[in-house]
Amino acid sequence: MKVILLGELRGKGGEGDVVEVAQGYAENYLFPNKIAQPATPGNIKQLEERRHNIEKREAQRIATAEATKAALDGKSVTVDAKIGEEGQLFGSVTPAQIADAIKAQLGVEVDRKRVGRGNNIKTSGKHAVEVNLYREITAVVNVLVGVTEEEAAEEEADAAETEAEAEVTEEAADAE
Repeated sequence: MKVILLGELRGKGGEGDVVEVAQGYAENYLFPNKIAQPATPGNIKQLEERRHNIEKREAQRIATAEATKAALDGKSVTVDAKIGEEGQLFGSVTPAQIADAIKAQLGVEVDRKRVGRGNNIKTSGKHAVEVNLYREITAVVNVLVGVTEEEAAEEEADAAETEAEAEVTEEAADAE
């Protein structure tokens, strides 16, 4: 069944798009929640008349997402968590905690549903987390769990130094 989307529907399209969906999905979810309307000839004609307004709103959303990306990309936030032996957390750091940390530390409002879905953080250290701002516009935020930025930089330097020492040892072993 063809429907006209009245807002963004993840995985299907954005406002004003005409998409094909299952009839039951349309009748039981999209229509009652006013996410879509049937793609009748009359509705399609109305859509063409509204196309200019839809494009202006779309441009506004993209501009807002780009500005938010500039504010977030490459920034670090710290999340406090109880850490046990060997850097394992008691529980995990959830997207809601990350969204709250971004709002508190960077002053940017982010919906928890758009923060790195499906991969809760279960170890301490520095983790790169993607924030899906709008369609294909994403920002990467560094989440520091149980460490400060200075400690994370020291850990990275120690890891690089250890790796360099391992390469020197490996080259010496190859030379013999």
